Amino acid sequence: MTYNFDIETNKKGTHSIKWEFLFENGRPTYGDHADPKHGSARILPLWVADMDFRCAPPIIEALQKRAEQGVFGYCYPGDSYFEAVIDWIARRYGWQIERDWIVLTPGIVPGINMLVQSLLQPGDKVLVQRPVYHPFFSAVENNGCELVSNSLIYENGRYQMDFDDLAQKAADPALKMAILCSPHNPVGRVWTAEELRRFGEICLDNDVLVVSDEIHCDLIYAGNKFTSFATISERFAQNSIICTAPSKTFNIAGLKTSNIIIIDEALRTKFAKGILRNGLMGANTFGVVATEAAYRHGEPWLEAVMAYIEDNFRFMSEYIAENLPQLHIVQPEGTYLVWVDCSALNLDPDSRKKLLMQEAHVFLNEGKTFGVEGENFERINLACPRSILAEALERMRTAVDALQITSSP
Repeated sequence: MTYNFDIETNKKGTHSIKWEFLFENGRPTYGDHADPKHGSARILPLWVADMDFRCAPPIIEALQKRAEQGVFGYCYPGDSYFEAVIDWIARRYGWQIERDWIVLTPGIVPGINMLVQSLLQPGDKVLVQRPVYHPFFSAVENNGCELVSNSLIYENGRYQMDFDDLAQKAADPALKMAILCSPHNPVGRVWTAEELRRFGEICLDNDVLVVSDEIHCDLIYAGNKFTSFATISERFAQNSIICTAPSKTFNIAGLKTSNIIIIDEALRTKFAKGILRNGLMGANTFGVVATEAAYRHGEPWLEAVMAYIEDNFRFMSEYIAENLPQLHIVQPEGTYLVWVDCSALNLDPDSRKKLLMQEAHVFLNEGKTFGVEGENFERINLACPRSILAEALERMRTAVDALQITSSP
């Protein structure tokens, strides 16, 4: 089956966070700023990790069939749902999990918040690897714990883990948990099995529990191989919690469904109590249907969408090399997000935001939101029709060219 990812779907009236909201001081403001009626002044959103593509047809068909039933009462998934999740993980990652290990949550971010609440005490320390997905910060700090960064090393345009720093910080008895972003958002690294092994051994040696956010695990560029942290060894599996979801893979984030895999029964019991304490029983009716359809029938669509995203990346790389040499792309190995080094523009984050939003009318993710290590960067979402990407890049080129002219002596 062929899929047309070049079509720009109409988001008007969908209450899309990406297309119909702007944010100032963290507060959302609804508007029509991205409406095509504004022409070259419309704001093109390439920020939040949300695809612009229509879902795989089997997902749409399954949801339509469910909607036709007309009854949307309380829901909990049955055997077929769990079988689909188990089969997907076994087929793609060679990991045979058991049904009892799976705990449902309405998204990985709520799941990580509840893991911190349920498994840690106020004042405990939690390690992250900045620049990294910023909701990790609030999950730690809003639940009374202390954030510690084992910041990644950025050398020669590539990111690596700092294992010496990790060993030093893991030795602190107050450090109880490490949140691993794998594949890494925003820098796009797909950690090798050896890197994961070194990370895991340090955590094991210091009794640090690993929470591995693997939400982007299906979005891997050709030539790279994803390894789930728990598959490295049985010891790692027992000392880890694996967070998975179909949301990024199949563009169904709004259906609020994720699967947290916990092998250790004591940890799983504590987490389950935390879920009850937050009143989050049951599941999203449509999320259950969409997840099962995606995992059973969505693979051909996934292969096609990743091929399109890789083509978008090649297009972007060539364009920037020819027209925006001031920018440096960090080569992604996974995700549909690209981390771009803007340091050569010699702009502070606020000035760069003004240039992009007010001059280019392009809405990107500000690098500083991923930690101080990201202040010279922007994150760009490639999961959009190529026409939108091309227009955004051309606008950026025009804005940067004008900046260079005005700053010339």
